[in-house]
This record gives sequence, structure tokens and C-alpha cells, in this order.
Amino acid sequence: MKRPPALSRPRLTYPDVPYGAMLTRPATLFPERTAIVFRDTRVTFRELDGLVNAFANALRGLGIGRGDRVALFMTNRPEYVIAFFALARIGAVSSPMNPSYREREVAYQLADAECVAVITQPELAGLVQAVRHELPRLKHMVTAGDEFAKLVAGAPATAPPPIDIARDELLVLPYSSGTTGLPKGVRLSHFAFVANNLQFVASSRVAEHDRFLVFLPFYHIYGLMLMGGAVHAGVHMVVMERFDPAETCRLIEQERVSIVFVVPPVLVALLQWPEVARVDFSSVRHVMVGAAPVAPELARRFQQVTGVKVVQGYGLTEAGPITHINPVEDDERLTIDTGGLPVHDCEQKIVDLETGERELPVGDVGEICVRSPGVMLGYWNAPEATAAALRGGWLYTGDIGRIDEHGYLTITDRKKEMIKYKGFGIAPAELEALLFEHEGVADAAVVGKPDPEAGELPKAFVVRKDPALTTDALLAWARGRLAGYKTLHEIEFVDAIPKTASGKILRRVLKEQERRRAGLA
Repeated sequence: MKRPPALSRPRLTYPDVPYGAMLTRPATLFPERTAIVFRDTRVTFRELDGLVNAFANALRGLGIGRGDRVALFMTNRPEYVIAFFALARIGAVSSPMNPSYREREVAYQLADAECVAVITQPELAGLVQAVRHELPRLKHMVTAGDEFAKLVAGAPATAPPPIDIARDELLVLPYSSGTTGLPKGVRLSHFAFVANNLQFVASSRVAEHDRFLVFLPFYHIYGLMLMGGAVHAGVHMVVMERFDPAETCRLIEQERVSIVFVVPPVLVALLQWPEVARVDFSSVRHVMVGAAPVAPELARRFQQVTGVKVVQGYGLTEAGPITHINPVEDDERLTIDTGGLPVHDCEQKIVDLETGERELPVGDVGEICVRSPGVMLGYWNAPEATAAALRGGWLYTGDIGRIDEHGYLTITDRKKEMIKYKGFGIAPAELEALLFEHEGVADAAVVGKPDPEAGELPKAFVVRKDPALTTDALLAWARGRLAGYKTLHEIEFVDAIPKTASGKILRRVLKEQERRRAGLA
């Protein structure tokens, strides 16, 4: 289908303010408007501003200040929003941490980020305590609930003493699973996050009367963008701790939600929920899907059942995250088979896969590169990885795709080795490292096995030392040692792992084999 000319997105003006000031606008303009709904709790923007100030002052009282890294190890809740903005206002750095992490992952991120404190919740505090002896820099642990409330109640709700935060100072240090090795910290500055939040609000046509439903986790860059964008825009944000189809539909009706943010497996779950056809979706303008490509047929089916259009976006942690989104309000230009057009002030190009130096013409497939004010400063303590990703002002995404004559981006493949499970990125090398800890494993390789609902399932190919080792025994041993979404779903014993002459695993061979078995090749 030939598309009309691409939508023109004008340049934006970005305020030169530290991120903590992003809450000042709605607190001044709409003080009594509801900012957060969470279970039976409702918080206005005036109250949120006061809570942020109080917690910022409490953190200062603990000796936490400019440049200190503080991990946020919580599920979605008001304390997350309060803590993130409070840390921003005192110049400290938030490091979001996945609440499904196990002890080894908790210890790794807290140590690698050199965190001086962690803000957590009662159900997760035990994991921190179990590894605290390994973390000499970790001085404080604050638990959401009574302890958090006591700190806030004991501190003044007036703004903390102002500090002159430079635009390129570090604001947030999320961890992104790269294609090799352990997760890397992504250094996002105050300006980058201010800019990307505004790019998201403008390109998504977010209005002050909108009501967001957010169950996507705040520890993930997608959820963090929604949180910041909603606060700055003065949006009524309905927060869920986790996705549940029945509760999602109930809240859409009760709160008259206008935009719902999802990953592809959520669309599948909603369509499979028996009552979905009876839900009143009339308040919903659109559903935005990101974190993984959505199958066009899945999006069409959701639109047929609910009457709500699906808008596809694209981004990555290193870009803060959003770089592309389909036109939201223009149905003639809206597509559900592309990642969309660049957001405001984002440039794009496709380069050759061999050198990355030659820009390719329209329609040719190569590596996707972007240049945007939301791009990271670089990776944390990883100069070689930074130099590979940031070249000449461009971010080399590692994703493969093409751009058509109207500027629409189509992603044809993901990062060369990453497994995408329900929108979560899984580094094969991390699962392989775990398998090598088992005394019965001689060699291993992990790839993503195509799955219609999850996208991909982690599957391991294993060469045994011990011929008595069974798949069930090895799966049981691996289960629970990493976050639940990293669970291996299948193991196949093989005589040898295909490798290059230099010893690099030929994952492409294994992935093509799985695609053939699934009838996709």
C-alpha cells in the first residue's frame, strides 16, 4: 500500500531545567488535580510535590546527595514516583532494579552501580539483606510502607536547598541486557530524560485531560518514560502493581482511561480474557504498544474486538527510550506493520552491516542509527562498548531494519543475539554462564525459540559431561537462580555447539534451525 507523505513533526523547545523541576509545572498549574491513583489511594499534584520535597529532605538527612547512586527495587507504587523525583531534586542518581531479580542479580547491580542506598519494599528486603555483606558501599536500606512514611512525616515538605545541576549530569542509571556478558548501566542525563519525556508527550499527542493506565513496570525504561511524561503533562495516572486482565478492564471503565500502554503479550492476554467483548472501551483513544514488534494480525484483531486502534512505537534504553511512533491522530498515515516515524527532533539513518560507515538508500536493510536529544551519555564503566554504540553523534542501535520513501521505519530483526521474551530482553550469555556452573555441563548455547504468544522462549543447547544428566533435572536446577522471565523453557542435548573457527557461537545456525522447526523459514 502506498502511503501519503510522512507527517511533519516540528522542532520542540526543551527547557534547560533539571529533571526534578518537571513536577513543578503541574503542581503549580493543577495543584488539586489527581496525579496518581493506586488501589484506594489518590494523590494530587500538590500532595505529590510536598511528598517529593519531604522525602528529598529525608534523604539529605541520611547523607545522600549529589552523584550518589540509589537503587529503586520496588514494584509500581506511589513511593516509586516520589523517590525518583526526590532523588532528582537533590542531584542523586536513581538506578531502577527489576523486582523479579534473585540474589545474584541484586548483588551484581548494587555493586556495579556502587549504590550507597536502596529503596525497596518488605517482600524484597530479604534479598538485599542476604547479599548486604558483599556490598561495603551500601549504607542505607529504606523500606516502602511504615519506614518510608515515617521518614516523609519527619521531614519538611518545603523544597530542598537548590543546587545548580548541569544538563549533562547523570539522572538515572537503568541496566540494559546487552547481547554479550552481563547487563550494562546506561547513563541518561537530566537533559536527555527531560527531552525524551517531552518528545514522548508531543509525538503521542498527550493532552492534559488524558488518563493513563500504567501497569508496565517503572523499573523498565518504557514504564519510567510513562511515569515522567504523565507527571510533566499533568495527566491523571492510574497505576497498577502488575498486569491483570480483569483488573485492567475494570480500571479502564471506572477511571475512564484514555490511553493504555502495552507490550504484545498483553494484547494476547486481553483477547483471551472471556469478558473482553463486554468491556466499555469508549474512553480509550488508543493503545500504544512497544518493547517488541507487534504482529499486524494481532493488532487488527484487537481493534476489531475492542474498537480501539493500536499504535506501534519503537525505542531502546540507550535512547531514553522513544525514537519512533506511528502518527496517533491521523488514521490515513497510521500503520500497524512499522515502528512509525521518528519522534520530534530525532534523526534516523540505515547503515551497512559490515562497516557501519556507509549510509544505505531508501528500502535497503541495514543497522538502524538514530540521533536525538534523548540519547545516553554512554555505558557505565564500559568505554569500549560506549565507543561501539556512539559514533560521530549517532547511536548505533544494533537493530536491523529499513526506511521507506515516506520515512517509516520497519524493524526486520532485533539485536543480533538478544532474546525477546514478552517484551523483556534476555542476554543469552547470562543464561549460558549460569549453565556452565552446573558440573554436568561441558558446553552450552542459548537462543530464542519462536513462540506465538511470548515472541521467543529461551532454549538451551547443551553438551553433557555426564550422560546421566536429564533435561528435567537441568531445568529444575536452573529454575529460580535468575529472574523469572529469564527461565529456560527447553533444553536440547547435542554432541557439539556450532562455532566459528575463532570459537564464537554460531547462534544464527541454531536460530535458523528453530525457525525451520516452527515452519517459519
